[in-house]
Amino acid sequence: MKRGNIIKMAETEFKKKEFTYKGKTISELKTLDVREFAKLVGARPKRTILRNFQKIEDFINRSKVKLEKNKPIRTHQRSLIVVPEMVGWRIFIYNGNKFVPVDVIEEMLGHVFGEFAPTRARIKHSKSGVGATKGSKHKSKK
Repeated sequence: MKRGNIIKMAETEFKKKEFTYKGKTISELKTLDVREFAKLVGARPKRTILRNFQKIEDFINRSKVKLEKNKPIRTHQRSLIVVPEMVGWRIFIYNGNKFVPVDVIEEMLGHVFGEFAPTRARIKHSKSGVGATKGSKHKSKK
């Protein structure tokens, strides 16, 4: 193989593939209504979107107003489904303690907000302190 062919092959491998969701590009998805998008997702998110489409549309409308005023989008609604209009937004989702910033990307479509703001912190166990175990019970604490 010639060196030029290798470089061309490497360039084609590293080109970013355009995102599609069920055969539609992100620009096509953004033109869809919330209920039309529901037809593309699986059974459980479809049911949730169709039952709560008004809540989702209200959230989108409130968010657009906040974006115009350059204010952060903050929400306690962890059960809302990510729809194409939200792609590219930064949403602060409450996890019970603080608002976690989440940048919405294409791969999040059809998922629930709560998945991206975990409510339980990761536990890091270290060595036990003096008196915590029976073997260290009678050692001096100084």
